Amino acid sequence: MRKITSGLFISVDGVVEAPDQWQFDNFDEDMGSELAAALGAQDAVLLGRVTFEEWAAYWPNFSGEGGDRAYADFINNAPKYVVSSTLDNVNQWQNSTLIRGAELVRELGNLKQQPGKDIGVQGSPTLVRSLLNLGLLDQLQLLIHPVVAGRGKHLFRDGDDLKRLHLVEARPTRSGVIIATYRPKE
Repeated sequence: MRKITSGLFISVDGVVEAPDQWQFDNFDEDMGSELAAALGAQDAVLLGRVTFEEWAAYWPNFSGEGGDRAYADFINNAPKYVVSSTLDNVNQWQNSTLIRGAELVRELGNLKQQPGKDIGVQGSPTLVRSLLNLGLLDQLQLLIHPVVAGRGKHLFRDGDDLKRLHLVEARPTRSGVIIATYRPKE
């Protein structure tokens, strides 16, 4: 059975928003290898509405090179499942399918039963939090950067339900980022 996985850049103080403003000086070869391996294990993508709207305006028009070019090729060609209760369609980006919020559990259950590689949540911290709360997220990888962002959207909010996680692996990169992989405890 396929797994739903997520990997997020996160600051020591729990901020996941705008990592491009605080993670660039810690991005190293170890992180690049980890991200490449994660993408290699995926053949479908889950996106929340906000990430979808931002990325649909950016990635299809990307003309750069290097690692970003490889990511653009992946994200533009992968089947994308967009979770939203407010969007009417997702036709502006090829290979995109809309999943209404009310259909989430059933649709993701069906996707997990289909043959293929893992289904990766790209960005979308609100969706990651929802999937974890619904028991639908199989693996959460946090790339914990040695920085205090000070402001921005946090992965978890005050008042979220208690969720226990099992640490599968933790290792530091050369630049001091800790790659911590968790699975929800049964």
